[in-house]
Formats: sequence, C-alpha cells, structure tokens
Amino acid sequence: MSKVEPVVVIHGGAWAIPEKICDASRNGVKLAARKAYEIVKSGGSALDAVEAAVILLENEPVFDAGKGSCLNAAGEIEMDASIMDGTSLKAGAIAAVTNINNPISLARMVMEKTDHCLLVGEGANMFAKECNVPSVDPSTLITEDCLEEWKTFQKYKSAVDSLINSLTIGHDTVGAVVMDCNGRIAAATSTGGITGKRVGRVGDSPLIGTGTFAIDEIGGVSCTGHGESIIKICLAKHVICLMENGMNAQNAVEQSLQFMNSRVKGAGGAICISASGEAAFHFTTERMAWAIAKANVLSWGLDPNEHNTEMMS
Repeated sequence: MSKVEPVVVIHGGAWAIPEKICDASRNGVKLAARKAYEIVKSGGSALDAVEAAVILLENEPVFDAGKGSCLNAAGEIEMDASIMDGTSLKAGAIAAVTNINNPISLARMVMEKTDHCLLVGEGANMFAKECNVPSVDPSTLITEDCLEEWKTFQKYKSAVDSLINSLTIGHDTVGAVVMDCNGRIAAATSTGGITGKRVGRVGDSPLIGTGTFAIDEIGGVSCTGHGESIIKICLAKHVICLMENGMNAQNAVEQSLQFMNSRVKGAGGAICISASGEAAFHFTTERMAWAIAKANVLSWGLDPNEHNTEMMS
C-alpha cells in the first residue's frame, strides 16, 4: 500500500462558547491535533491517534467530556463515548458511565474485547472492572463551572429543550477524525451531555452513524450539537451518504447541517475527512473550537470567520 499524507481534524464542541473559555478551548483543540498528528506522522494508526486526541480533550476541564462533564438533573455526571475503525468497521461505545476518567478508552475496549458495540450504565462499569480500568470518585470529574451552571439551571427551572436547542449552556462534545499514512480512517467522540438532562438520557455521541462514523472507502465524521436532532437525521451517516454519492467533504458537512436545521430545527457542528484526504468542518452554532493538522501545517479557529495557521516542526 502506498503511503499517503496523514490528516487530523479535531472539534471541541459546537455551542455558544463564552469568552472566558475561548482561549482554553482553542489551545485544547490545538494540542489534541498536534498529539494525533505526531502519532500518525511517525507511522502510528488512525485508531491510536483519535483515542489519544480525545483522551487529551477529556482531561482538559474546559471541555464537556471526562473531567468537566455537565451535570444531569440529579446533579450527577453521566458520560458517553464512541470510537470506530474505518478499515474493519468495528466500533465500540459506552453510555451513562459515572466514574471513569477516560470514557473513550473504555469504548475502545468494548470494540476490541467484546462482540458488542455499546455497553451502558452498570454494565459498562462492570466491564470496566473486568478490564482493570480504575474507577474514580465522580466528584473528581466535577468542575466549579459545571456545578455553578447546574445551580443556575435548577434555579430558573428552564426547559432542557430550549437550552440545548439554543446551546447557550455547556454542551461541548469533543471529537477527532484521523487518516493515517496507510489511508486508514478512524473517528471518535466523547461527551458529558447537557446540563440538567434527565437521568439516563443518552445523546448522539455513543451512537454509531449519528455522532460517529468511519469507513475508509468514503470518510470519517464526528458530530457535536443538539443530540436529539443529530439522532433524528443520523447526521454522521448523512454526511457519509452525500460523500458516497459524489459530494466533496465540505459541501457534504454543510448541506447535512443545513438539512438538520431545516428539518428538525437543530443546531450543531461536524468534522470530516474524506477518503481522498480532504479535511472539512462546519457549524451552525455561535462558535465551535476546531483544529486541522495536515502537511505539517496546523490550522485552528473558534469564531465563524476565524482561521489561524502555523507551521509544525
């Protein structure tokens, strides 16, 4: 197999990111893109690269995944994640886990160590214990900002639907899509969900074909935004289907998000890499933290017209 130029695309969530965390959001996606690019540039796999990138984002409290996850209606954390290998079409996901530092790594274990695609709640935690994944006190994953946001939600008793459709509160799912030097594509997504969600609510992030999808022959996608809207149109697969029918990656992402808005009034964002190595992203929210690494150039932004670049050594 001839070698190809590796490509990395990262997102830190599509929502109304407040000014006070803009710089941290930019820095987080930049670091994740660099980490993933270093892995594939040195011959590592796309699968290893997306996992490493998402772990970095899960460990950064500014993002709604791992440490920094939003709190549900009961004031607890419930995290979801998924990962997919575009070569084998193997996939793994977990949902509603409460005491794991890095849900994306547990999702990969589901993919590699079981015959299943998705484990949830108590079953996911039982599996984590079998795999010797250390459990943590859920309180260590809660940040002061998320706690204050939950208190505000409780105080005003706002409807979850109105909050998540406007995406004015924390809702910054993280994700990565990578093509390695062998042309293999992988995608991964992780989230803490939305503030004030019902206990047991699961969004798009752990659902293959909605929040995450990868197939080497066409491309890979990771989504973010209003999970219920993304589920209704199977956003990730929607992008893939448009590409399969000949549309380029950028147009496929843009048209899919436009369709979601017109059909179910949902806002969000998505990142994509096509089989030809085209990197694409688009969002219909106020902001989305994104980064692309390709040909030793790192690009990143957050506002709609923001596009920064620098060379990578």
